[in-house]
Amino acid sequence: MTAEEPYLVQPVSGVYAYVQPDGGWCLNNAGFVSDGGRTLLIDTAATERRARALREAVVSAGVPLPRTLVNTHHHGDHTYGNGVFAPEALVLGHDNARTEQLAAGHQLEMIWPATDFGAIEITPPDLTYNDRTTLHLGDTEVQVIHPGVAHTTGDSIVFLPRQRTVFTGDLVFAEGTPFLAMGSLAGSLRALELLRSLGAETVVPGHGPLTDPSAYEATERYLQYVAELAREGREKGLTPLEVAREADLGEFGAWRESERLVANLHRAYAELAGEPEGAPLNILAVLQDMTVMNGGTPILCHA
Repeated sequence: MTAEEPYLVQPVSGVYAYVQPDGGWCLNNAGFVSDGGRTLLIDTAATERRARALREAVVSAGVPLPRTLVNTHHHGDHTYGNGVFAPEALVLGHDNARTEQLAAGHQLEMIWPATDFGAIEITPPDLTYNDRTTLHLGDTEVQVIHPGVAHTTGDSIVFLPRQRTVFTGDLVFAEGTPFLAMGSLAGSLRALELLRSLGAETVVPGHGPLTDPSAYEATERYLQYVAELAREGREKGLTPLEVAREADLGEFGAWRESERLVANLHRAYAELAGEPEGAPLNILAVLQDMTVMNGGTPILCHA
């Protein structure tokens, strides 16, 4: 549990990023955009208490509560608080994000039974899209773009062209380790190319402090490192866990959640074996291997 409180950053007029330090497991970022008359919210939080704090942050910014809420993907740290903003806010997400959220249900409570998530009502997107859609708040254009299978099969990028600002969801973890267990390594590399093509100057990652496009290069280097480890390890007949335990993380050793390396290797192995991108892995086995990589201690929910 971090002692640091969430904080608001306003990179440009009318655009707010809500950052929850330390950005570890279940401490995601959210954000909102407002023209003073209407507000659009991007993601919520993992617990009822944190979602209510986000709601108070919107009010404290002097803008109306959101009428629209975009989920960047289905994971509970980004969606569990949806119910705090519904039914006043229409929830928008990718087709697959709705399917995945309904299938996952109260998954976080099962992974972290000791965490007080509060009264969580699973609230999936009311409105879904397939490829891309555009919302307008006065003069502000908000592009919601599906990058293909990447962090999950139902990711959304939220891009504000005029403000040169992008909310990446968990396609980027600033100062943290990417997590591919429910997505694709190859797809994540393609998603970074898409992000680059948008030309944003301000990058709001799914976790960690605000950053800039240099985060794409750092993430890409890590993904290429995982791909190479997986190729070499598979040729030697090693398991993902064996490869992860022998790996020298180098520049990535300082990133949070380094235990995710073994989860990412499981995904890379599946793709090398010809599995479809986003095909379900044995998440229990992945969690067990991450526990081993975490020194035998189960991964902790930071929320």
